[in-house]
Amino acid sequence: MGVEKIIHEQGQGDAVQKGQTVTIAYTGWERVKGTADNVWEKGSKFDSSVDRNQDFVVPVGVGRLIKGWDEGIVGMKPGEKATLHITQGIPGVIGEEADLIFDVSLKSFK
Repeated sequence: MGVEKIIHEQGQGDAVQKGQTVTIAYTGWERVKGTADNVWEKGSKFDSSVDRNQDFVVPVGVGRLIKGWDEGIVGMKPGEKATLHITQGIPGVIGEEADLIFDVSLKSFK
């Protein structure tokens, strides 16, 4: 599994470290099949804390998230907004060979 990150809005302050608990808002899509490797086209939305109007609070870097989230969220700063392209699915939810795209906004961490 690999992760690429595009930062859309820089955050401020200290960066998230492994083991800290983050509060994030996110939306996840399956990447559209058949597009060029360097194009991140969003396909079917499969989950969104934004749509539920409910922040997601979870520790990072301790194996509770998919590996791409652990890699992509560690190092973010409060207020940062980024897109994570993760090159493997979520077993039982999204095909294990599927590429995923997440828009993630870090609200806070402790």
